[in-house]
Amino acid sequence: MRYHHVCVEAIACTLPPEVVTSDELEHQLLPVYERLGLPAGRLELMTGIRERRFFPRGTRPGDISAVTAQKALTASGIEPRDVGALFHGSVCRDQLEPATANAVHHALGISGNAYLADISNACLGLLNGVVQIADMIELGHIRAGIVVGTEDGRGLVEGTIASVLKDEKITRQQFKLDFASLTIGSGSAAIVLCDRQLSRAGHRLLGGAYACDTTSHELCEGGVEFEKHGDDRPRMQTDSEALLHAGINLAGKTWAKTREALNWENADVTKAFTHQVGRAHRKLLFERLELDPAIDFPTVDFLGNTGAAALPTAAALGIEQGHVVKGDRVALLGIGSGLNALMLGIDW
Repeated sequence: MRYHHVCVEAIACTLPPEVVTSDELEHQLLPVYERLGLPAGRLELMTGIRERRFFPRGTRPGDISAVTAQKALTASGIEPRDVGALFHGSVCRDQLEPATANAVHHALGISGNAYLADISNACLGLLNGVVQIADMIELGHIRAGIVVGTEDGRGLVEGTIASVLKDEKITRQQFKLDFASLTIGSGSAAIVLCDRQLSRAGHRLLGGAYACDTTSHELCEGGVEFEKHGDDRPRMQTDSEALLHAGINLAGKTWAKTREALNWENADVTKAFTHQVGRAHRKLLFERLELDPAIDFPTVDFLGNTGAAALPTAAALGIEQGHVVKGDRVALLGIGSGLNALMLGIDW
């Protein structure tokens, strides 16, 4: 997968206002911890997540996405009339129908000729949107496009705590399957891409590669089961250890394909942004890919796992804080449950 006419013009994010620490969550779970003999501090110790952020209750993902997309569009300098496609790529959306992309489009005042859709693919939705837009630009169908998404993890975290507290027969093994749900945070990110001739920044999207391992599609499953839980908050069951190793294995194969597609060696990569899962995932990922962790920009310790918004949020913050400079070769290392991996290279 190679591109010759596509530039990444702007990346923006919106961080939620409410900070919730891992200590606070464990305080709520104290009866379960005492019953199962679990030590306090386990959540941060095992994941490296000190805190995560939530949007206010009742927040609609599309409303936040509109704000984030406007930030990215303004930063890019691209005129709304030149935006030919808009994708909403997070797991969270306003409703099943119509696509949340419609609400964001309406808020931005983009041309009525734009191509709109929601893309849902666990933690890869926004990167999938990047590829869709890049393909359309490369083919000459559009001049510019936006992919945006907002993940709101409050319902999953609070619903998980409620279910665990209610289950008086819960075992350590059962609690282990719920543990990953407590790492989830909230966040919003947007990426604007455009034709090279329209670009002022000149950050070229070079291409990349993708791969999948659907034998692992049952390792992380989530959804709403009203009859089982008595409310409409989502729940998730995750075999964290198996998912970790399966994801790292797939990442290794995808990185090899990506280097081949881009004609890169590891030494060519000067900066990287990854999907933010936890401390163990980051350590194993960089070991397997044989990359220096110093090129990464971790955010998981203070944002938690923000799903599809995690990687582009890290990129937005890293760019804002000077982690990326002119001349860098930037790798975007995306992995999502399913399992799917998508990795892209940018010449900054």
